[in-house]
Amino acid sequence: MSVTADVVPAENAAAARAAARERWHTRINRSAGYFELGGLGWLVPLFRIAAGDSPRTQGKALWRALGVPLLAIAIFLGAWAYLAPKVKTSLGLLPGPAQVWEQAGNLWTDHLAERAKARAFYERQEKRNAETVAKDPNAEARIRPYTGKPTFIDQIITSLQTVFTGFLFATVVAVPLGIMCGLFVSFNAALNPLVQIFKPVSPLAWLPIVTMVVSALYVSDNPLFPKSFLISAITVTLCSLWPTLINTAVGVASIDKDLVNVGRVLRLPWHTKIMKIVLPSSLPLIFTGLRLSLGVGWMVLIAAEILAQNPGLGKFVCAEFQNGSSASLAKIMVAVLTIGIIGFLLDRVMLALQAAFTHSTLR
Repeated sequence: MSVTADVVPAENAAAARAAARERWHTRINRSAGYFELGGLGWLVPLFRIAAGDSPRTQGKALWRALGVPLLAIAIFLGAWAYLAPKVKTSLGLLPGPAQVWEQAGNLWTDHLAERAKARAFYERQEKRNAETVAKDPNAEARIRPYTGKPTFIDQIITSLQTVFTGFLFATVVAVPLGIMCGLFVSFNAALNPLVQIFKPVSPLAWLPIVTMVVSALYVSDNPLFPKSFLISAITVTLCSLWPTLINTAVGVASIDKDLVNVGRVLRLPWHTKIMKIVLPSSLPLIFTGLRLSLGVGWMVLIAAEILAQNPGLGKFVCAEFQNGSSASLAKIMVAVLTIGIIGFLLDRVMLALQAAFTHSTLR
């Protein structure tokens, strides 16, 4: 009896551990896709090792997910550090990773110093206004805006605001037109030649036209947005709307005909048909177009800002190139890496939104 009594609890404990391990594996498998979306897929092998999987098998997966990319980055940085001093330009030697990192720190220090100046500026105004009101309660207190130079961080924010404004305009125009092209063959035949003509046009060609039109139509003593901001945003719109328009049209045109026939049988109103059948069925391709449009818009923005003098990253690159100091090349390299990293993050954000709003394996 005692032997049997000891065996049964041991079997129960083993079964409980196996069930707990299975639950952990199920949770890890469900969350793996979300970690991949966030660029953290290398965490999944670590979780599986912690849950009891074979360290050797998961170690290979960890090496592919994390080790290989880190090795590639290390090789790139080593080659950059070795070759950069061998390239001599009119502004000096090509900066290596160490010099670029140093200038990145200097740009952040400049940003903090400029913010401290802004706080001191507003504190002086508040103190002066308090003294003025104490002497004369009827006096009008005024706060003048700080007009210091924009920092690198400020210029990043300006570029993000500009690209999202242009992207929003492009989406508002492209999605309805794409739906119309997908639903109506005649409308698609009419619009397709214009799309094929204007799609390859460079932002450098659009910019003078946009500048003239905005300067002629956007006349105000107290404008809501600076002209340079609008010119850059509209240029982004004109260059980035085409991927969304084309992918939306393809997505709508490829909807299962049975769904369309069901809508006809039920005699659904036009707006209900769009919201309940057309959009849900075509969302995956629409989001693919949006991702492409945002990438194109971010790429186009830099050239637009250089010519329109919008105070964003494009103007920063142009100003540093014209500055010609020994640190200018390193600062330009900081801007190049920043543009690339932000572009990667924007694509990840759109990919996450696509997974959240469309039917996928993550839902």
